[in-house]
Amino acid sequence: MFILKIVIVGAGAVGAYFGARLEETGQHVTFLVRKTRARQLEEEGLHITSPHGNYLFNQLNLVEDANQIEHADLVILSVKGYHLEGTLPALRTLVERGAKILPLLNGLEHIPILQEQFGEEAVLGGFAYIITTLNEKGHVIHSSQNHDLIFGPLHSSQTGFCEELEQVMSTAIIDARQSKQILMRMWNKYMFITAFSGVTTAANLPIGTIRQSPSTFNLLHKVLIEMKNLANAYHVSISEEQLNQAVTNLQTLPHESTSSMHQDRRKGLTLEVEHLQGGALRLANKAGIQLPVIETLYGLIKPFEH
Repeated sequence: MFILKIVIVGAGAVGAYFGARLEETGQHVTFLVRKTRARQLEEEGLHITSPHGNYLFNQLNLVEDANQIEHADLVILSVKGYHLEGTLPALRTLVERGAKILPLLNGLEHIPILQEQFGEEAVLGGFAYIITTLNEKGHVIHSSQNHDLIFGPLHSSQTGFCEELEQVMSTAIIDARQSKQILMRMWNKYMFITAFSGVTTAANLPIGTIRQSPSTFNLLHKVLIEMKNLANAYHVSISEEQLNQAVTNLQTLPHESTSSMHQDRRKGLTLEVEHLQGGALRLANKAGIQLPVIETLYGLIKPFEH
C-alpha cells in the first residue's frame, strides 16, 4: 500500500471526516489548524459518529504553521470559500514542499484562483458529497449514507498521481473514486448544491418540509435548470438525465437532511452565499445570461451572511 503524506487544511466537519478515515487506514495525516481548533482537538480528540461506523482517535498530528511540515504529497483543502484567501500562504509553502492540492470547496471560482497562484499542475479537481456538522465539542456528526470524495486530473501531468491516489483511498471507509470528467462532475455538484443550499437556507427549512410544499420544492427544480443552462454557457454539457437525477436525489434525502449553509444559518455562523449563489451570478454575468431564481434566493439569504 502506498503511504502518502497528507495534510488536511480545514479540519471542520468535512476535512476532519475524510482526514480521520484516511488516518484509520494508516496514512500519514497531518491536520493544519488554527489555534482554537488545535486546542479543541487536543482536549476532545477526533470523534466521528457515522452510519458507516464510529471513529475515535486521540493521538492526532496537529500543527498550526505550515513551516512545521517538511514534506507533503497531498493537501486536502476543505475550508469555506470565504477562508480561501487566508490559506494561500500556507498552501504556497506546502506546494513548494511537494504537495498537490485537492480542493473540496463549494462552487468553481476557487479553481482559477488556485491555478493562478500555484500553477495548473499543482491543482487537482475534486468535490465531496457528504452531510456533516460539528457539535458543541467539535465532534463530527455524519448524518447521511453519502460520503463521496470525487477527484480527477485537471492537467495531463496529474494522471499518474490520481491513479496512485485512487489506490490509497480505496482502502478507506469512504466512497472515493477518480473521474476522467472531473470538470463536468464539479459543475454537476455545483448545480445540486446551489439549489439545495439556496432553498433550504432561504426557507430556513429541512428538505423534508420543503418537499411537503410543491411550490417550494419546484424552486429547487428551477434552480437546477438555471445552473444547467449556466454550465452549458461555459461549454460543459450537463444533461437532462443528470438534472433529473439531482431531482431524484432531493426527493430521496432523509426528511431532516439540510445543507451545510442552512446549518450555519441555524448556528448564526457566516454563510457561503457569496461563493455559491453569488459565484453563479458572477459567472452568469460574464456569460451574458440571467438567473432570476438564483438572484432572488441570493437576495433573501444575503442579510444573514454574517
